[in-house]
Amino acid sequence: MTLLTIAWLTLPLFIGFSSYLLPRAGRFLALGVALVSFAYSLWTLLATPSLTLSLLDNFGVTLMVDAFSGFFILTNALVTAAVVFYCWQQNRSKFFYTPAIILHGCVNAIFVCADLISLYVALEVIGIAAFLLIAYPRSDRTIWVGLRYLFVSNTAMLFYLLGAALVYQQTQSFAFTALQDVSSNALGLLFIGLLTKGGIFVSGLWLPLTHSESEAPVSAMLSGVVVKTGIFPLARWALMFPEIDPIVRLFGVGTALLGVGYAVFEKDAKRMLAFHTVSQLGFVLAAPEVGGFYALTHGLVKSALFLITGNLSSRNLKVLRHEPLPRSLWIALAIASFSISGFPLLSGFGAKVLTMKNLLPWQVIGMNIAALGTAISFAKFIFLPSRSEVKASVKPGFWVAMALLIGGLFLANVVYYEAYSLTNIIKPLATIALGWLAYVLIFRQVKLKISHLVEQFDHLIGAMSLILLLLFGMVLA
Repeated sequence: MTLLTIAWLTLPLFIGFSSYLLPRAGRFLALGVALVSFAYSLWTLLATPSLTLSLLDNFGVTLMVDAFSGFFILTNALVTAAVVFYCWQQNRSKFFYTPAIILHGCVNAIFVCADLISLYVALEVIGIAAFLLIAYPRSDRTIWVGLRYLFVSNTAMLFYLLGAALVYQQTQSFAFTALQDVSSNALGLLFIGLLTKGGIFVSGLWLPLTHSESEAPVSAMLSGVVVKTGIFPLARWALMFPEIDPIVRLFGVGTALLGVGYAVFEKDAKRMLAFHTVSQLGFVLAAPEVGGFYALTHGLVKSALFLITGNLSSRNLKVLRHEPLPRSLWIALAIASFSISGFPLLSGFGAKVLTMKNLLPWQVIGMNIAALGTAISFAKFIFLPSRSEVKASVKPGFWVAMALLIGGLFLANVVYYEAYSLTNIIKPLATIALGWLAYVLIFRQVKLKISHLVEQFDHLIGAMSLILLLLFGMVLA
């Protein structure tokens, strides 16, 4: 198992650089890497007991592989494969597939890392690979958005690296287990880096612009898996240390409410999805013990939605209300929207029920409000007009990607089949119905335009500093 894990981790890096030398084979190599990760994730979830590897001493690499990791690895495999199928006939160059494969490998590394320095290295490489993918079209807009992302990411990682140095100074170890003996200063610095990288609370307000202005397949990867590299360590720490768990849960509730608060008023389809990514990351952190399953469901849904919106005639929801969608596209859009709203027969239902059952009493009201906001947000898609006469101008690879992602939503539904009780079914359906009613009667007519001031570049670093002060105060308290 040890040799297999090391080979699986290093394979994408070797293949990624090889794909640069074999540009015509890039899509095949990327798909192969995704399939290997898919097989490894199933082995982790179904057959392999928890595994902890300490490859060197305190300066070295520590790996932890368990079912919690398995859900995230499976998400990465499915999203990457769907993006490859989507791009199959688009003649993308080696400058797309090489960073995509390397990104995939480093994301996998995050999900098994159990030491601070390996985590830091993987996060930094992810930042560079994500920048290359964002800037791939080489337009002035995408290059600026990519540089903005890279600057915020590197600034966050400086906070994180300072925290890691303090941890080693105080414990002579970089392992996650050393965090139980560190000062509030070290913990606060680590948190601010990961909160920003993961798009959590106000530190994550870089995310909507980045995800909405990237190409559809890049947005699918960013929202589906990349942002989860920032929240995975936080969820892991919450499971390891009872004193960290309340802090993570608090940020989860705050993030869920902040993201959905923006999403219900947003009129741009891609920005609405981006803000909702912020909200859904809050759901993962609000109940860390079941966060893996929720992350899988969210990754499949959000990747599908970004790929679909990339094929709509407009991003403006007001325009889409007067331009009927092709019926086939609307069906895919509606299924994904039903799942994320918590409709039965799709994995979003089980994920939501499981999350709500693992909340602490003080979280319940806030998370139910966030669930209602989710139903309101995605009613915008469900109530769009459609016609069978309108033909969808998409390439065949699009439907293969949809079959993989939406099929995954149906298959993953069996993970928590115990959710299907009368009580569990009635509550989500009532929430969805109330959300649809609120949308039709209230929010559909609301013309409120939310300011983008807080998303401006010069405000992002200040927001990170404020969150750092907040974290210090919470830890000290």
